[in-house]
Amino acid sequence: MTKQLLPLALGGLAIGTTEFAIMGLLPDVANDLNISIPVAGHLISTYALGVVIGAPILVALSSKFPAKNILIAFMVLFSFFNFLSAIAPNYSTLLISRFFSGLPHGAFFGVGTVVAAKLAKKGKSAQAIAVMFTGLTIANVAMVPFTTFIGQAFSWRYAFAIVSLIGIITVISLYKNLPKQKEVKSITLKEELQFFKTIKAWHILAIVATGFGGLFAWISYIAPLLINVTNFEESSVSYMMIVAGLGMLVGNIVGGYLADKRNPIKVAIFLLSMMVLCLVLVFFLSEYKFATVILTFLCGAFAMSIGAPINIIMLDSAKHSAMLGAAFLQAAFNVANSLGAFLGGIPLFLGLNYNYPALSGAFMALLGVGLCLYFLKKYKIEGKVE
Repeated sequence: MTKQLLPLALGGLAIGTTEFAIMGLLPDVANDLNISIPVAGHLISTYALGVVIGAPILVALSSKFPAKNILIAFMVLFSFFNFLSAIAPNYSTLLISRFFSGLPHGAFFGVGTVVAAKLAKKGKSAQAIAVMFTGLTIANVAMVPFTTFIGQAFSWRYAFAIVSLIGIITVISLYKNLPKQKEVKSITLKEELQFFKTIKAWHILAIVATGFGGLFAWISYIAPLLINVTNFEESSVSYMMIVAGLGMLVGNIVGGYLADKRNPIKVAIFLLSMMVLCLVLVFFLSEYKFATVILTFLCGAFAMSIGAPINIIMLDSAKHSAMLGAAFLQAAFNVANSLGAFLGGIPLFLGLNYNYPALSGAFMALLGVGLCLYFLKKYKIEGKVE
């Protein structure tokens, strides 16, 4: 990791931590604020709503400013509202601060994706983008378990305070280490939105919403799967989440490497196909502990490995709307989160066993493969980002 890309990875670390740490702290938040756990769960969906709304709007409003200044502004906003979450006196204030802390999430990654690609050495754009998302994967492996432990042992407020501190460190690192970018080409918002009037733009977003949805259909219900089907102890679930996180870390790096060496849409087809296979194997083999450990790692790896090639496809396709396109990808990722959890829950609603959500995930990932194949047939992707 180069010094120039470090602040982007730090931003990913902060964002990944605040997005996922809340899931393990819901009982603590609910108990402290005298609300039910389902009501506390709105803190997750409200953050996701902030991501979906903030990603395109903030990038559109700030696209005329230097990228370095934009990233610093986004992280200042992020740090402030996470600090507000830490000191929130009641549920309403916490809910509002969660929404506003989600606004810069997708926008940061949208701008950061373009900046990482421009900072990359020739032929290594995807690997540079993967470096930024390494922070997100490290959050799942290390920071989320750490902040969850701190939150449960002391107070959930400390978790948000830690995130805010990482955000401040990111601001300092952005100021010191990120070089100034060349002025972006001056185009109007209307011109920037032209790309999103094309079927191609929504085709790419549909690949993300369905392909990544396969991940969330499985991982949203991984705890009851491990406990009730694989017969792991409840205390082992956190360790298995670390296994999934390690898979995501490795997959992110491998996906970036492959996307720089091959046509990124062909890479996405291969990786999504492997994800389909792994999720089908989860359905059939989840009663076996050793197989489950291996498949948990592989599912995490193949799911996260798709990120870099999809970003390259968007940057290659969107051209002068690249920042907005990358931001929309983050919105689509959160749509995948919601859609995957919903479709994965349908078999459980019908009374089927906890291995069936993996089958729903395989179906979603297979749909993503189909969309990629059609994309390959219809469009030409160079895989080069200027």
